[in-house]
Amino acid sequence: MAQRSKAKPAVRFAKAEKKFLDQNELCKVATSHNDSPHVTPVNFIFNDGSFYFATDYESRKYKNLEKNKSIALVVDTYNSTTDNKAVVIQGAAEIIEKGKEFKRLYDMFYKKFDWVREDPWEEEEAPFVKVRPLHKTSWGLK
Repeated sequence: MAQRSKAKPAVRFAKAEKKFLDQNELCKVATSHNDSPHVTPVNFIFNDGSFYFATDYESRKYKNLEKNKSIALVVDTYNSTTDNKAVVIQGAAEIIEKGKEFKRLYDMFYKKFDWVREDPWEEEEAPFVKVRPLHKTSWGLK
């Protein structure tokens, strides 16, 4: 008898969700420490089914993620009471500080965001956070 994998399948994104995520560059990230939530806006890139953002080692979100890899984020637009759109993710965070993955992400951020070109940094000066989605919900997307 074949055994089923205990690994949770990757969250899949519909075409409309991917388009919405590609059209936006700001999300709100929620972390937690000692049951105290912390929410902050960050620029993000959605790539290959994961979300990425840069942070500083001194930031509250980085310190929270050192102790608790659980993370949530929302990408949303609220233009009126009838045109609300959002993708909400609960996931697991991974810190990327150096190496090929850091360089790949840095290049993507450098191309997309003026603030990276205006204030560049090197490996181990400021990490990227990869958010692997475990749960997803969305609304208003067609």
